[in-house]
Amino acid sequence: GLFLLAEEPYGAAPVDFLHELPSCQSTRRRPGGTQERRPAPLGTTGSRGAAARAQLRERSGPAERPAREHPNCMAEKRILRHSEQTDTEHLSRWKKWRRTSSKSLKKALSEAKGVSSYLVLWRHDIHNIEGKFGAGIQSYFSFLRFLVLLNFIMFILMFSFITLPIIISKYGVLNSTIAYISPNTEDNCTIYEPNDNKGLVYFYTYLNDLLSGTGFLEVTILFYGYYSIDAVWISIMRYNLPLAYLLATFAYLALSFLWVIKRSVEGFTQNLVHDADPFQSYCNKVFAGWDFSITDPNAARLKQHSLQYELQTDLQEEKLKQKIAERTMEEKLRIYSLRIFINIIVIAILSGCFYSIYIATVFSQENSNDTDNVNSLVNLLVQYLPSIVITLANFIAPLIFSFLIRFEEYTPAFEIKLTLLRCVFMRLANIAVLLFSLWSQISGCGSDKCKPCGYNYKLYPCWESDVGQEMYKLMIFDFIVILAVPLFVDFPRKFLVTHYSCKLVQWFGYKEFGISDNVLEIIYGQTICWIGTFFSPLLPAIATIKYFIIFYVKKIVLKHAHKPAARPIRASSSNFFFMVVLLIGLVLAFIPLAVSIAHIPSSKACGPFRNFNTSWEVIPEAILRFPTVLQQIFFGIASEAFAVPFFVILCIVMFYVIALARAHKQVVEQLREQLVLEGRDKVFLIRKITEAQSN
Repeated sequence: GLFLLAEEPYGAAPVDFLHELPSCQSTRRRPGGTQERRPAPLGTTGSRGAAARAQLRERSGPAERPAREHPNCMAEKRILRHSEQTDTEHLSRWKKWRRTSSKSLKKALSEAKGVSSYLVLWRHDIHNIEGKFGAGIQSYFSFLRFLVLLNFIMFILMFSFITLPIIISKYGVLNSTIAYISPNTEDNCTIYEPNDNKGLVYFYTYLNDLLSGTGFLEVTILFYGYYSIDAVWISIMRYNLPLAYLLATFAYLALSFLWVIKRSVEGFTQNLVHDADPFQSYCNKVFAGWDFSITDPNAARLKQHSLQYELQTDLQEEKLKQKIAERTMEEKLRIYSLRIFINIIVIAILSGCFYSIYIATVFSQENSNDTDNVNSLVNLLVQYLPSIVITLANFIAPLIFSFLIRFEEYTPAFEIKLTLLRCVFMRLANIAVLLFSLWSQISGCGSDKCKPCGYNYKLYPCWESDVGQEMYKLMIFDFIVILAVPLFVDFPRKFLVTHYSCKLVQWFGYKEFGISDNVLEIIYGQTICWIGTFFSPLLPAIATIKYFIIFYVKKIVLKHAHKPAARPIRASSSNFFFMVVLLIGLVLAFIPLAVSIAHIPSSKACGPFRNFNTSWEVIPEAILRFPTVLQQIFFGIASEAFAVPFFVILCIVMFYVIALARAHKQVVEQLREQLVLEGRDKVFLIRKITEAQSN
């Protein structure tokens, strides 16, 4: 367009009209932007800069990447390929060998990467799900695969460093020593007689033990009380099992934290790209909203309805924002008063759930010691009472939250976020209340009961195994509920909707596959796994098997009993949301583990820490065995003289990163504004060209 205008004999001067460009006028209106921006004539600075860039591309481009990766047409790629081959003929043998070996290595790595992609777990299944139901539902199954891999690595870690040395030493392959008990310990604190059901027992007793983690299962490698060995001798080397137990716990928590952070950052970058201003949001939906991985016609129609729904929702939100801006003071007072009243109701519901869990836990702990075979079923129900109450709370409370949120007059997007936030808080807080109830029973007893040992040794002679059993029961009951809902609810519902034309049945219709609800379900189970692994080292193996089975159950239910949600969640937003909620669950798991390790006295009747006041004391004792120089280094790191400067430096780095992020945000906003101005410039130039041609 510029060259056409420059060649017009009766047009204006080729430079003058450029000052009329919207981008130039916008630059003049900015503070400090009063200088006129003059375009560079041909053959001067502009052309020299273009020539320099061309030379830079010629020097660096072909050497860095092959011709097929350049953003050029096929003819230019052929010319570039020919020039590369011509340049290669004039190179020395050494440079030819380096270039050939570099290409061969890149090709081998590319082929290895292609082959390794076929080894990815559930690769074909997840691709099929993405093709039939879209990327949003596919993100849930990818998240499930991530949890399977995470739990499997946690199991390998705990089994290799804790369980395997114990098993080897039990069979006499390696020598071992039992953790000794301090002579100052009261005799009552060392009494631990688990009921392992020796002799003739009924079959349902084994089933009861399998579901509750008691009886024969209590004295296996599944629970903390089995690991009573202090050290394993490998030749002349001493393997410190208590130290390994604690370090393995720190290792799986650190591994989970780093892995979740890594995936959260990836999801955040994708979410940041999509969460642009409203204008870009509309453009993204219209021009780039289609999911090209869809191959199923029904899924394509569903995606069309989804895009239509998203556009309608955005328009409704804009209208609602306009309506909010036009509210009078009386309307604002009414809405805020209503929101305060509804939040009071929500707090009351949460308080009722927490109190019910506390009462159920205390009742279960005080009345679950009935070993009479006649009352075995009642005893099992009493033991599972906290799990049943938690499951009912997780099922009923979200329904009430979804009903109440309609009266608060929020935007549709904020309604979903607030409801999910309340459900996340309730699910994770239920676990916290359960653990608080257990701790109140373990260490919050009267002074007479706790004085000899520091904990309630009569009710909990090995309290770590008891906590492990509670986590085990929560995980087993959660797994049973996940399997029972499709079997007794979803498939019968589909059968009724398919074969009966009753209006009430048709009004219920097929159940939607709620991605958020399913994700909260498995994050709840994963938080239980993180907390319970310290008290039950093989709990990650159970979680791995559980999620492996859940994958196929959810896949079958999705294809045969459910329909995709009418209000789908975008894949980028869902991935980021999944990881943020998972990170919240992991942070919550740190708190009870830190209290159990550093605050509550360890059991004197079982476990590898029976000769320590707390589990944490194994760390200072291990450091005291190091050379003096290493002791000074470690104690110096733990002192205030190191902690205060480290905290100050950390704050400085944090402020620097925040300032850098703000600078990047400003650059992004300027680039976004520049894109808008370039679009206006194109419209302006097209109009000028049209006027010049018409004249």
